[in-house]
Amino acid sequence: MIKEKKSLKGSKAPSRRKFFKTAAATGVAAVAATSLSAPAVAKERVEASMVATWPRDFPGLGTGAQRLAKRLSDMSDGRIQVTYYAANERVKAFDSFDEVASGNSQMYHGADYYWVKKHPAFGYFTAVPFGFTYSEMNAWLNFGGGQELWDELTDDFGTQSFAAGNTGVQMGGWFNKKIRSANDLKGLKMRMPGLGGQVLGKLGGSPISLPGGQIYENLVSGAIDATEWVGPWNDEAMKFHEAAKYYYYPGMHEPGSTLACGVNKSWFTSLAKSDQHIIKTACAWADTTTMSEYNAKNGAALDRLVNENGVKLMKFSDKVYDAFAGGAAEVYDEVQQHSALAKKVHAAFVKGRKEIGAWTNLSDSPYISQRNRALGL
Repeated sequence: MIKEKKSLKGSKAPSRRKFFKTAAATGVAAVAATSLSAPAVAKERVEASMVATWPRDFPGLGTGAQRLAKRLSDMSDGRIQVTYYAANERVKAFDSFDEVASGNSQMYHGADYYWVKKHPAFGYFTAVPFGFTYSEMNAWLNFGGGQELWDELTDDFGTQSFAAGNTGVQMGGWFNKKIRSANDLKGLKMRMPGLGGQVLGKLGGSPISLPGGQIYENLVSGAIDATEWVGPWNDEAMKFHEAAKYYYYPGMHEPGSTLACGVNKSWFTSLAKSDQHIIKTACAWADTTTMSEYNAKNGAALDRLVNENGVKLMKFSDKVYDAFAGGAAEVYDEVQQHSALAKKVHAAFVKGRKEIGAWTNLSDSPYISQRNRALGL
C-alpha cells in the first residue's frame, strides 16, 4: 500500500527564498561588523625623537640607547619609529632633559643624576654614594616604592623616567697619583657628577661635571687630575690608560648606575595604553640586556688594561672609604634640607637599603666570597 506524501505547504520548514534572504542578511551584518571594528583595531603610526647624552656607537651606553630605539620599532612591527640623536647631534649632551621637558623631543636616554642641580633627589634614581647595587635598585624601584617616588619627582618637570640600562658597580676612577689617604683628595680636580661629586667636594676635592666626549682631552691636558667614568670595558674604549695609570676600585659613588629613558609625559600619556606598555617593556629589556653586556665584557677588558697596557690596579684603603662615608653623611644631610620630597626620597632609600640589603648581605656577598676562596679565584 502506497502512502500519500504530505505536502510541505503550510509547514514551518524554511523556504529556499527565506534561507537565502537570511544568509544574505547575515553576510551583510558580518561585513558591517568587520568594517566597523577595523578602525578600532588599527593604530596610528607613532614618530618620536630620542636625544641621548652619549656619543654615537659608544660601547654599552651609546649602543644600548640605539638598541632601545630599534627595539621599539621591532616590537611594534615598525609602527613606532624613533629617530635617534646622539650627544651633540641635535642638542648638547646635558641639554637633553630640557629638550624633552619642553616637548621639542619626546624621549631622552641618559643618567638622571645629571639633573641633580634641578633637584638633588634625581641622584637617587641613578646611583648615590653607598647606595644600591643593580639587583637592589631594581628591587627598590619595582617593589619598594622607588618608581612611584621617581614618578612624583619627574611629574614636576613634565617628564617620566624608566630604568633602561645599568652599568653595575663602577670603578673608583683613574688617578695620576696614588690615593693613600683622604688628604690626597684635597685640591684634586676630578670629573665626578651627581652626589658622588659632592662627597669629593666635602673632602677638599674639586668635582667637575663633563660629558663623556670631553673627558679624555681634559685628562690628557691636565685640566683635570682624575676621572671616574664607568668600568673596564668603557674605560678602555676611552683610552684613559694613556693619561693615568692608577686605576682604583671599588667606586663608592656609583654601585649600580641606572640609565634612564625619560619621556615627555604629555606625549607619553597621549599614546594608547598598549603603546605605553610597549615602551615600558622595551625599557625593561634594555635594562637587563645592558647590564648583561657589561658583566660579560668587563673582565676581559680589565685583563687587557692590566696585562697589555701596564695599568696599576689599586684598591681604596679602609681609611679612605671611611672618609668617603663621612663626606656622604654630610651630603645627605644637605640633600634632605632641600625639600620635603628630597627628605621623603632619602628616607625611602635608607629603608630600602636596610631591608633589601639585609638579604644581599646574607646571599650574594657571602656566596661570592666563599666561592672565590674555595676555588682560588
